[in-house]
Amino acid sequence: MKWQKKLRGQPALFWVSSYMSLWSNILFNLAVLINLIVAFFYPFENAVPELSFHLSSLIWIVMLVSLAIVITLPRQSGIRTFVVALILRLIFSCGPEPTLWLLGCITVVMKGVHIISLMGNYGTLEKHLFSILTDAELLYHFFYLLFCVFGVLLHPFFFSILLFDVVYREETLLNVIRSVTRNGRSIILTAVLALILVYMFSIIGYMFFRDDFLVPVDEEFSPPSAPPLPSADGMDCTAGESVTGGSHMVPGPDIVGEVIQQTCSRARMTEQASTVGGDSGGDGEMKERGCDSMIMCIITTMNQGLRNGGGIGDILRAPSRKETLFVPRVVYDLLFFFIVIIIVLNLIFGVIIDTFADLRSEKQQKELILKNTCFICGLNRSAFDNKTVSFEEHIKNEHNMWHYLYFIVLVKVKDPTEFTGPESYVHAMVKANIQDWFPRLRAMSLAAVDGDGEQIELRSLKNLLETNHVAVRELMAQIMELENKMTEQRKQRQRHALLNPTTSTSYQFYPQL
Repeated sequence: MKWQKKLRGQPALFWVSSYMSLWSNILFNLAVLINLIVAFFYPFENAVPELSFHLSSLIWIVMLVSLAIVITLPRQSGIRTFVVALILRLIFSCGPEPTLWLLGCITVVMKGVHIISLMGNYGTLEKHLFSILTDAELLYHFFYLLFCVFGVLLHPFFFSILLFDVVYREETLLNVIRSVTRNGRSIILTAVLALILVYMFSIIGYMFFRDDFLVPVDEEFSPPSAPPLPSADGMDCTAGESVTGGSHMVPGPDIVGEVIQQTCSRARMTEQASTVGGDSGGDGEMKERGCDSMIMCIITTMNQGLRNGGGIGDILRAPSRKETLFVPRVVYDLLFFFIVIIIVLNLIFGVIIDTFADLRSEKQQKELILKNTCFICGLNRSAFDNKTVSFEEHIKNEHNMWHYLYFIVLVKVKDPTEFTGPESYVHAMVKANIQDWFPRLRAMSLAAVDGDGEQIELRSLKNLLETNHVAVRELMAQIMELENKMTEQRKQRQRHALLNPTTSTSYQFYPQL
């Protein structure tokens, strides 16, 4: 952050650093255009490629129209169309090689600008020399620049290395590379097991099936140095070089010589084919022994056995069922096929595929968490269901992560003597690397909603208490009325007992209320 503050004090470096992604996109497009030129026009000739008048006019029209569109409505598609038309015009006007050299020089300059913008954004100049030399990303860009220079000065094929930048730009391709490197130890150990098995099968093949290792080969073609061969009509193959003269009824010497050379070439090819077929017993191809030594047996087993879908049995001699080693040979071929081809190789493929699936599931899980979880408080989307504030409004207004970042930057660059109370507290927490000031699993909107719910619940409880109080008062009134009635009845009984003494004894057994 302090470096970004210093960077704004350098307008040129700040401007270059502000367009780092733009420089990267321009470099990738230049690499694609350069390799298209190499693919279509290499090897380069001194002559300029010819173009018809209609196509040349069409390129001019497209270039002028796209230029007008770029001037009036500058858009990315219009700029690309203009650049492509301009490059085509340069190719068919100056030649592909000067155009390639020009694009290569532009790529070198743009890569230098891109490295400067990268260093400006990351504050590389403020780091130690060891940190700069061990920065993997910076080393990658310097190697990129080195291959650009090699493509301009040494050979244009070096520009093909620049296309691997698409792996650096796309996360999906990075996951493809990580699927091999993440479990590299497991893959290497499985490959070592495969080499051990191939070594064991090579030993068995060398001991028992050495004569069955007959590998088909093709001899390297070389022009024959033998004397001139007569053609089918008995003509001399050197006659074409001494044919002179002619008339209007006889073909010219150039045509006669060409016919003679073609006839002699067919004769040489026929002789070579017959020679090759004779060496192999008339089957049309040559074969040589591939297991005369242990090292050759290992190389043949590894090269032919692993590359053939059916294993080593695909290139060995087919045995007869009358041979004594027919059954061991069948067992040998089947074991190599099942153990090496089916089990071991599929183990390697399985590790790579499972790793790629794990990386893809991890990526999807991260995207799901970022989409459905607040970055600041960690509350899930479901916590805002049926609430007055939605999850989108919460992460946009209440817990906007960029607002928190801006606040951290503020407390870091602001003068401590001008801090307010909350700013002093946050500055101390940030300086001590403590995240307790973040509202973990809390939100003011949910607290307000919960407070309203509590008020409603308290109000309902109050109403219930009032209702119960009224019921209790009514019950007390009924009890008092009943007590008065019972007192009145007791007085009447006592009065009746005094007036009728004969029956008073019967009233003595009544209980006293």
